Amino acid sequence: MSPTLQVGWREWAALPDLGLTWIKVKVDTGARTSALHAGDIDYFEKDGAEWVRFYLRSVAGSDEIGDRCEAMVIEYREVTDSGGNTERRPVIRSTTVIGEHQFLIDITLTDRSAMRFPMLLGRTALPRDAMVLPRHSFLLGGSRHVPPETR
Repeated sequence: MSPTLQVGWREWAALPDLGLTWIKVKVDTGARTSALHAGDIDYFEKDGAEWVRFYLRSVAGSDEIGDRCEAMVIEYREVTDSGGNTERRPVIRSTTVIGEHQFLIDITLTDRSAMRFPMLLGRTALPRDAMVLPRHSFLLGGSRHVPPETR
């Protein structure tokens, strides 16, 4: 059986629900859930549900404040990083576009300023039969410094 999707270890993704056209992501099958670099996280209530307001930081390590976003918090998860540190993170749900593929995924919000990639795409974001090719990058379009052409 052929995989439905082949991706490199790094790709470009769009998060249209959050207004983000392109963001460079690291594909990490060792991470269960995806993580997004967010700044100035603020919680509020809207229509009887808990929401979160934050600034997207599309370039990890940058002090430049990006677009302000709002999303409903669907739950909180305890996430253990590669250093063994556990953090309670809010989880939002967003449409994610990679190449011609579109998925609704859970994303934790956290400070990724010390990381090279502003977003980590975890294994549950991809179809079960997807194949990650660790020797390749940007198989679905674009290059290291240039995102794919706008659709």
